[in-house]
Amino acid sequence: MYRINKEKNNVARLEERLFSDLKIRERENLQEWIAKNPDMLGEDLLIIQKEFDGFNDTHERLDLLALDKEGGLVIIENKLDDSGRNVVWQALKYTSYCSTLTNAQIIKMYQAYLDAYEGGGDAKENLLEFLERDEEELLLNKNDQRIIFVANKYRKEVTSTVLWLLSHNIQIQCFRAIPYTMAEEIFLQIEQIIPLPETKEFMIDAMEKEKEEKSKSKAVAETEARLLDFWSSLKESLEKRNIDYLDRVSAKPYFNIGFSKGAGRFAFCIGREAARVELYFSNDPEKIYINEMKKYEDELEASFGRKITFQRLAGKNASRIKFDRPMEPGKSYSVSENKEEYIEWFSETMKPFFESLYPVLERVTKKVSYN
Repeated sequence: MYRINKEKNNVARLEERLFSDLKIRERENLQEWIAKNPDMLGEDLLIIQKEFDGFNDTHERLDLLALDKEGGLVIIENKLDDSGRNVVWQALKYTSYCSTLTNAQIIKMYQAYLDAYEGGGDAKENLLEFLERDEEELLLNKNDQRIIFVANKYRKEVTSTVLWLLSHNIQIQCFRAIPYTMAEEIFLQIEQIIPLPETKEFMIDAMEKEKEEKSKSKAVAETEARLLDFWSSLKESLEKRNIDYLDRVSAKPYFNIGFSKGAGRFAFCIGREAARVELYFSNDPEKIYINEMKKYEDELEASFGRKITFQRLAGKNASRIKFDRPMEPGKSYSVSENKEEYIEWFSETMKPFFESLYPVLERVTKKVSYN
């Protein structure tokens, strides 16, 4: 590695060093750097535990535990100058312990981490914001867990085992951490060596596709199929009514479908206890839009003809204006069992909801933009 000197139009070579020579320690230094800067591993990760030893009937202690943007668990093991012989076996044990963790357990672990290392906070709200999901969509540890190794040098028995595991659809990455010095300055380079970055995306896509086809649970598959069918049917219903809200929106296996308009997003949503139509503001940390819309509450409800709810979402840079269709007492609440009923309700409700709110939203947007 070289340092560029543009003034002299030259480069100066940095000296490759060992962590031990620089008195850099595994837990106190390298682990903390990764915990504070997980993006050095090439993706957006959320650290949710470190030095965790809370597994049942074992005193095993993993280095770092993270979540990726899909809600999957990532086990991170870091070494210094030598990976050692047993790092793969060690990580596989930790991964097996993590494989059964539930939503509640993961939230509890992350809350303990926030309380111990980050001065507190709301674990669930942090997770929802990081994953950019609503609470009803929060499903953690759904897919197979991943492993990341960080070390300066890897023994042959380690790389050989990693490559074999990769060929059997176990998701593992190896990063090489190299310290350099120049005079009194110390530099750190982190580079992925297995799989090579040029082939990583292709390998992961191929493995994910195969894994999805072979191991997707029947319940999840059935739910996704029902959601796709439901939203497709809703699109057809709206089209028959000459309502073009979803003409350019594809049906996907999510619990909501919507269309952006101005500063907000109008959406049809299926919640745990109610179906709803909503106007959602996803990037409104000061709650400016909903506060301004609230000033027109009487006008909006008079136009819509029903009571609407203004909801400022705590701990999120978001807010919503919504109208719920509560579940009737004693009645089964199921997309499949009540499909036609809910399609009819959505189709009849969104048009007056949109036509009541959108003109006011336009006025509010102009006012906010002008200020």
